[in-house]
Amino acid sequence: MRIDANGIEYQKLNRMIKDCEGEVTIDNCIGQRYIASGSRGQKITIHGTPGNALGAYLDGSEITVYGNVQEATGDTMNAGSIVVHGSAGDGLGYAMRGGKIYIKESAGYRTGIHMKEYKSKKPVIIIGETAGSFLGEYLAGGLIVVLGLTAKGQLIGNFPGTGMHGGKMFLRSENLPINFPPQISMSVATQSDLAEIEDYLKEFCTIFSINYSNIMKSKFKMLRPNNANPYHQLYVPN
Repeated sequence: MRIDANGIEYQKLNRMIKDCEGEVTIDNCIGQRYIASGSRGQKITIHGTPGNALGAYLDGSEITVYGNVQEATGDTMNAGSIVVHGSAGDGLGYAMRGGKIYIKESAGYRTGIHMKEYKSKKPVIIIGETAGSFLGEYLAGGLIVVLGLTAKGQLIGNFPGTGMHGGKMFLRSENLPINFPPQISMSVATQSDLAEIEDYLKEFCTIFSINYSNIMKSKFKMLRPNNANPYHQLYVPN
C-alpha cells in the first residue's frame, strides 16, 4: 500500500499504517510522530522526514527512511531494523534493547543512552559520519560504531561513555583528542575484537553502497567498561 502523508495528522497516519498488511510506502512525510510505534511484521518505507519517536518500541518491523529522522528514533526498540539514508537527531536508540539502527550520515546528542542487552538480544547502532556529545551515556550493553567516513571535524562530541558499565563502542579514528571518563578502558581494536562487528559492517556497507575493504584499512579504537570502575561494581555481579 502507498500513502501520501502530506497534510495527514499523525494519529490518523499511524492508524492507516497499522491497518495495512504487507509492505507500506509513505510519501511526503513531514514530521508526523510515533510512526510504526510498537510495530511488528511490517516493512515500511518512508520518503521525507518522520517526526519524533519513529519506531519507538519497534518489535520486529523493518523501516527504511529516504531522508532524515528527528529525535528519539528507535526509543526502547526491542527488535527489527531502522535504516536511515540521511542523519538522525538527538536520543537515537534511547534505552534500545534489541535490533539494528543504521544511519548513513550523522547523529545528534545522547546516541545509545541507556542501551542494554539480555542473553541473545544485542542492540546495534552504526553511524556513518559523526555523533554528538554524550555518546553511549550509561551504556549497559550492545554495540555502537561510529565510522567518520567523510567527516573532517571531530568524530564524536564531548563526554562519551559517561556512566558506561556495559557494551562496547568502536570508533574508526587514528586520533581521539577527547578526555574519556575513568570508567572507560580504551584500546586499539584487534582483529578478534572487530570480528564482533564484521557482519553488521558488511550489511551497513551493502545497504549504503560503501566499500567495506576501504573502511577496514583504518584503525578502530574500542571502548569498553573498566572492570575496576565503581559503575561496573554497582551494576554487574562479580
